[in-house]
Amino acid sequence: MAQANRLRIDARRSEEAVIDAARALFAAEGVDVPNRSIANAAGVGIGTLYRRFPTRADLIAAVFRQEIDACAAATEDLAATHSPFEALAEWLRRFAAFIATKRGFSAALHSGDPAYAGLPRHFEDRFYPALDGLLKTAREAGVIRDGLTADDLVKTVARLVSPQDTGLGERMLEVLIDGLRAD
Repeated sequence: MAQANRLRIDARRSEEAVIDAARALFAAEGVDVPNRSIANAAGVGIGTLYRRFPTRADLIAAVFRQEIDACAAATEDLAATHSPFEALAEWLRRFAAFIATKRGFSAALHSGDPAYAGLPRHFEDRFYPALDGLLKTAREAGVIRDGLTADDLVKTVARLVSPQDTGLGERMLEVLIDGLRAD
């Protein structure tokens, strides 16, 4: 039993190393980076990568899902360590950074590959409640305009920021954040 448990721990560590390496390389080079480069960066053999992620789509989906979860989970820490307005502003900046590091993801995610089928729902199920919580707290504190929805902000930030951004998106995000303030 101890041997099997150790193997599962080692397999999980290898999986995490592959996802971490893929995330970094996808952000730097896009999703078309060779699998061998990912395996080398993760410190695993190419067979290990393919055992866990038989297709490129499986790996992209795993990276995307993990990043969605991390971005959504950040709301709890932000709410505990920042004022309601600053927690919202910092989360919007984090979400913008999430989008900005997705070179090549859009084409992959819209390719029709079944590996991506659950990602839009996962995104909505994780992001919208997390952002709704920040909005509710900021609204109750009277620090943001009335009528803002999570959907409004997610779609607006997604339109302002792109992986090919030259800095304009970041500047426009700050204008948006400033415009959220209650009078």
